[in-house]
Amino acid sequence: MTRHVIIGGDAAGLSAATQIRRLDPEADIIVFEKEDIISYAKCGLPYYIGGIIPEAEHLKALPPEVLREKFKVNLHTCSEVTAIHPWDKVITVRKNEKDEEHQYDKLLIATGARPRLPDWPGDKLKGVFPVNTMEDAVRISTWLEGKMAEKVVIIGGGYIGLEMAETLTHKGCKVTLLTKGAQLLNPFDPDMAKLAEEELKLQGVDVFVKEDVIELRGEGGCVKEVVTKTSSFPADMVIIAVGIIPNSELAIAAGIGTGLINAIEVNEKMETSVSGIYAAGDCATQYHMLKKTGDYIPLGTTANKQGNIAGYNMAGHEKLFPGVLGTAILKVFDLELARTGLNEDEARKLGLAFGCVVHRTKDHAGYYPDARKLYIKLLYSTDDNTLLGAQLVGYAGTKRIDTLATAITAGMTIEEVVDLDLAYAPPFSGVWDPVQQASRDILKSENRKKGM
Repeated sequence: MTRHVIIGGDAAGLSAATQIRRLDPEADIIVFEKEDIISYAKCGLPYYIGGIIPEAEHLKALPPEVLREKFKVNLHTCSEVTAIHPWDKVITVRKNEKDEEHQYDKLLIATGARPRLPDWPGDKLKGVFPVNTMEDAVRISTWLEGKMAEKVVIIGGGYIGLEMAETLTHKGCKVTLLTKGAQLLNPFDPDMAKLAEEELKLQGVDVFVKEDVIELRGEGGCVKEVVTKTSSFPADMVIIAVGIIPNSELAIAAGIGTGLINAIEVNEKMETSVSGIYAAGDCATQYHMLKKTGDYIPLGTTANKQGNIAGYNMAGHEKLFPGVLGTAILKVFDLELARTGLNEDEARKLGLAFGCVVHRTKDHAGYYPDARKLYIKLLYSTDDNTLLGAQLVGYAGTKRIDTLATAITAGMTIEEVVDLDLAYAPPFSGVWDPVQQASRDILKSENRKKGM
């Protein structure tokens, strides 16, 4: 009987545990989770805070009793792994203020990530919150119910920052959003990210770029002001959403190799630099299919896939992780934004010869009622005419990003995208789908350059 020990009871860890059980009915599977809750949808936290999801329980994906009874997993909650001893194949676990040692044959590190919390004076004031755990969401909801949070400052212009701007505006707060960079949503190009900024302002959110926070000031122990290098902003509540850091300290202390921003480096089998130890999810690197190297793009979809791959290989069945394109989608009030592959800055840094087009169209046939504007930006290689990246912004139809992610994964040329047999009916698309319309723009542009 092989003993599989998994550190972390969320997406990657439990995907691995359940996959091991499917492949090996006799395996001994042990999961250690330092919190008292497992397996919940962190991406749903802003919507729980906003009341769209009425109960925190609705975010839970895999109840502990199902894990224990159906999958026969020995689950330990409130159990923090404090050390890994690779040469002895032993871990040290802190539970009930006592240390225990547990042997393993194969080990998976699925410790996730934590919010990046800059060391600002005043960061411990009441009313200052990250948005990373269920506990964070409950604390924010409690604060909103018990206090008059009329003025909220959100620090961070990424996915969580923008989703929280929508949530708190709907809760009746006056929201100010600050970001240190020159634009919101760094994975998008500036021209597309600008559309999100315009939507936020249209909905009453004050947006300030190039604002470098230096201090949080309070009164009576509660936050009252956010101070930047150039200005200050009144606040009854502050949300910090400036990114996350991989929880890789256990691995580093055990001599396991790390990569970008100290994420645990893994190969296509999710193996680390130490034999018998695997890593998956937000604590690990992800291979980027276009960059051809390890990257760090922590997303829930990837965590589940990497956990599944780790489970296969830990159970002795080879399965390889093909990599990621950074495909993502979000909603900001009425506006939708989606992206996949490379943006312009990434393509330039890779030294690629590329071109791009921005096509403005409608999400469905213009003569059919309620057609709404849709922007599609495509990046393509001028060497071989393959698709390198895509960004969609509009009020409907952005899930077409999946078609473009598929085309990039398959290495399709622009001509092949134009020739795809895509569905058409007036309520859904024009006779040429918007994906094909933008692709045809590329062909026309390239033909003009050739004098055709």
